[in-house]
Amino acid sequence: MAAGKRKQVKKYRFELTRASIGGIAVVCFCIFLWLFLLGVWTGQSLLTPSLLDPVDANGLQQVVDLTEQKKHRPQE
Repeated sequence: MAAGKRKQVKKYRFELTRASIGGIAVVCFCIFLWLFLLGVWTGQSLLTPSLLDPVDANGLQQVVDLTEQKKHRPQE
């Protein structure tokens, strides 16, 4: 019988300096800032009225009431 051979377990160790932690923090901040600005830009472009929306004489967008259309749906 084998005399209890155990397989050597490799342990990994990561050593980071303060400069490398700071660099990782700066990169993460830049990525999050980019995502935030991209989200703001997308939100602004989604919220602006399109040219197809009806506009009255004062330049205000007309509100269309769809409740009547929902009550009388066509039969499929």
